[in-house]
Amino acid sequence: MRMGMTMTQKILAKHAGLDKVVPGQLIKAKVDMVLGNDVTSPVAIKEFEKLGLDRVFDVNRIALVPDHFTPNKDIKSAEQANVIRKFAKKYGIVNYFEVGRMGIEHALLPEQGLVGPGDVVIGADSHTCTYGALGAFSTGIGSTDMAAAMATGEAWFKVPQAIKFDLKGKLNKWVSGKDVILYIIGMIGVDGALYMSMEYTGEGLKSLTMDDRFTIANMAIEAGAKNGIFDVDEETLNYVKGRAKRPYEVFKADEDAEYERIYEIDLSGIRPQVAFPHLPENTKPIDEARGVKIDQVVIGSCTNGRIKDMEEAYQILKGRKVHPDVRLIIFPATQEIYLECLKRGYIEEFIKAGAAVSTPTCGPCLGGHMGILAKGERALATTNRNFVGRMGHPESEVYLASPAVAAASAVAGYIEDPEVVLND
Repeated sequence: MRMGMTMTQKILAKHAGLDKVVPGQLIKAKVDMVLGNDVTSPVAIKEFEKLGLDRVFDVNRIALVPDHFTPNKDIKSAEQANVIRKFAKKYGIVNYFEVGRMGIEHALLPEQGLVGPGDVVIGADSHTCTYGALGAFSTGIGSTDMAAAMATGEAWFKVPQAIKFDLKGKLNKWVSGKDVILYIIGMIGVDGALYMSMEYTGEGLKSLTMDDRFTIANMAIEAGAKNGIFDVDEETLNYVKGRAKRPYEVFKADEDAEYERIYEIDLSGIRPQVAFPHLPENTKPIDEARGVKIDQVVIGSCTNGRIKDMEEAYQILKGRKVHPDVRLIIFPATQEIYLECLKRGYIEEFIKAGAAVSTPTCGPCLGGHMGILAKGERALATTNRNFVGRMGHPESEVYLASPAVAAASAVAGYIEDPEVVLND
């Protein structure tokens, strides 16, 4: 008896030119987009040049986004960006985004309509799984795989097993996609979905905006997953409409698709979550996290730098002041989001509150620049990882939370429930 296929399996089968794929099967599939940044692309470019080719597989299906250390923080990062710049020019890469056109890669590609439903997207960055929010199969790969894909337009995959998350109910006020994914990782652990596809479905999707979904798909890798993917619904299609640069195809899981596990999650039962050091699975509801003193708050990143995140921060920071003992840094994820924040008056309120507002960059998330922690310091961040030394000194600590919790905590001076700050 033939079992049906999941969303991920259907997309992979189509791109491999096969009628059917099964978990564990090795396949070679065509890719719709190959992505690299300023950390990973120079290695891929070096490997590509070794092949002695005079062209890439498609100048429109490669995206190069220097976002980790740009504007360049030092000579080494300037040299790395220069390698990418020259490569993009030499081979006529259309989708090259730097400084004035810049953005954090995983916010920029969906915004620019470069990824869409049914796509196979690979990127030399582990958070490439973000585009699963649009119903794409997207996953992180190594720099040598990136080089091969830029040359051939193909990549090898092992078809993953899947876990189904059946979402019910509706999110409460000040609970967002970040809380949902932290709750899930707290429940299943950082290896709970190891090399699996996390597939999201159910009537609870109606409660999740596209920005919520991007956040949830973004952190699939923090559960060890190969990818995260959402059912395509009206919300998805409205987002893609007017953005998509090429045709797309919607794939639905078969009724008899096989899942390793199925979880039913009632969104209305989720409280704001905080992940304690030093793993994203060390989650606690806000009620058990309140009162932890912090030195720095970061709102932004490929996880939570979108307009809904900025809006939540604005609603809490408006008319309030950042605690004198806290440094608050806010990074809109793209120039388009930055501009929208300006138009809405968010930037003015952030600065009046005492925040530093920066150009789009990944810098502080990976302890790269613009927000490094000293020994013994604690940060509350809307980023995706809180490993030892992630944002600076090995003896610093990182706590993960939503923009609402982050903004409220910046005002309080310690981790605090947004409701408490708003009612103060």
